[in-house]
Amino acid sequence: MRFSKKSEYALRALIELTAHYKRSLLQRHEIAERQNVPIEFLEQILLTLKNAGLLASKRGVTGGYSLIKPPDEITLGQVIRLLDGPLAPIACVSKTAYQKCSDCPYAEKPSCPIQQVMLGVRNAIADILDNYTLSDFARQTGGKGSDAIPPR
Repeated sequence: MRFSKKSEYALRALIELTAHYKRSLLQRHEIAERQNVPIEFLEQILLTLKNAGLLASKRGVTGGYSLIKPPDEITLGQVIRLLDGPLAPIACVSKTAYQKCSDCPYAEKPSCPIQQVMLGVRNAIADILDNYTLSDFARQTGGKGSDAIPPR
């Protein structure tokens, strides 16, 4: 499974926003510069995250973006699903966007060998990403970013 640049850039932006949680607003040009993200692409990502209820924004010279929810309540799985859709490698094992295979010879049989393996893949991916929070993720930066989160 491969994640898009959109998800990668969103996670980079969220590292910065996590580091500033409850401290200060970050302007998009600051996030873009610190995380080496193209600002035009970042604008779209921040809007998606805001519309999903993860970010707040304030206009003006002293404006910027901030996390609404605590970083330890937002999982990487949530963020990636917002930007890339389901984590499942094939539609017939997705929990959020299940689709029955129309052309599969196993579709009408009690089990499918491909589905069994891909369900394991989906569950392994989801098990990690749904239990890894922004706080956990930002802590892994090892001092990178503007204000790395101190270890627990």
